[in-house]
Amino acid sequence: MRPFPKLHDLLVARVVVGTVLLTWAVLTGLDLVLAMVDELRSVGQGSYRVFDAITYVAHTLPRRAYMMFPTAAVIGSLMGLGQLAASSELTALRALGVSRKRLSLSVALPLLLLTGLMMVNAETLGPWAQRSADMMKSAARSNDMIVAQYSGLWAREGETFLNAQAGRERSEDGDTWLELNDVRLFEFDGDGRLASVAHAKIAEHRASGWLLRDVRRTYFDARSVAQADVDEERWESSLDAAALAANASNIWRPRYMSSAELKEGIDYRKRNQLDASEFEEYYWGHWFYPLNVLALCLAAIPFAFGSLRSGGLGRRLFIGVVFALGFWLLQTQVVKLAAVYTFDYRIAYVVPPLVMLTVSWLLFRRRSG
Repeated sequence: MRPFPKLHDLLVARVVVGTVLLTWAVLTGLDLVLAMVDELRSVGQGSYRVFDAITYVAHTLPRRAYMMFPTAAVIGSLMGLGQLAASSELTALRALGVSRKRLSLSVALPLLLLTGLMMVNAETLGPWAQRSADMMKSAARSNDMIVAQYSGLWAREGETFLNAQAGRERSEDGDTWLELNDVRLFEFDGDGRLASVAHAKIAEHRASGWLLRDVRRTYFDARSVAQADVDEERWESSLDAAALAANASNIWRPRYMSSAELKEGIDYRKRNQLDASEFEEYYWGHWFYPLNVLALCLAAIPFAFGSLRSGGLGRRLFIGVVFALGFWLLQTQVVKLAAVYTFDYRIAYVVPPLVMLTVSWLLFRRRSG
C-alpha cells in the first residue's frame, strides 16, 4: 500500500470531515434546542431562572456532542462520499487505481482522530461540565440541598445535616424506594454544638419512613464521648425524599460519568455486595465507543460505490439514518439481554460492531464481484 497520506486521501478526508462536522453541528444543535425547551419547564422552581436554564444547557454541550458523534459520523460519511460519487470523483479515483480499501482508510483515519478527541472529552470536559451543571441546578432549585463535587449529596432538615456518598432509586415487585449509601447524619443542639454523628451504610426511604442499616452513632457530651452500634434504626424525619431522589439521580448517573469514576463505582458496589450492572454497562460502553464508530462508518462505505452515485441528498440521508438507527437498536437490545441474562457486557458490546463489519465485508465482496 502506498504511504499515507496522498493527495487523493486528503481530498476524500476533507470532504468527509466537512460533512461530518456539519451534520454533527446540526444534530447537536437540534438536541440543545429540544433540551432547552424541556429545561424551561423547571424555570420558577426555587431560584431557578431562564438564565440558569441557558447556563445548564450550555454546560451539557460536551456531553451531548459525545453522544451525537457516532450518528453524525455515519450520516456525514455517507453524505460526503455520496457527494464524491455523484460528481464522479470516486469513479475517477478508482480509474486511477485507488482501491476501495484505500478509500475506506481515507475515511476511517480522520474519523478515528475525531473519535479520539471525543474519548478525551468523555473522560475530562464532559463529566466535569455535566456535574457542574447538575450542581448549579440542584442548588438553585432547593435551598436546603447542595451537591458537592467530591463530598456527594448534602441536605438539611432543621438542626440535622445529611451527607450521602452514593444513592439511587430502587424498585422491586412494584415497590419503589430511595436508597442512599455511606450516609452520615450530623445533629446539632440549639446552641450550635455537635450533639451526635451517625454513620449508616444504607439509608432507605420507604412508605413507612426512613430506615438506617448498620448504624454507628457517636454521642458528644460536654466531657465525654459515647458510641453505640445497631443493626437497624428508625429515623424520624420529614426530609423530602422526592427531592433527594431527584438530586441523587443527578449526581450518580452512570451514563454521564468518566470511565475512572465508573470503575470506582463498580469496585464500591462489589465490595458492598450491591448491584454494579448499570455501572458495568456504561463502563464498557466507553471502551467500545471507537469500535462502534468505525464499524458504523465502514459498514456504510460500500453504498458509496453504487447506491449513492445516482441518489440525491435525501437518499444518502435516509441510508445514514437507517444505519445509525439500526445499529443503535441492535446494540440496545443485545445490552439489555446481557443485563437480563447476566452475561459479560463485553460480549454485548462486541457483537453489534462485528455484525456491521461482516455486513461491510460482504457488501465489499459483492461490489467487487
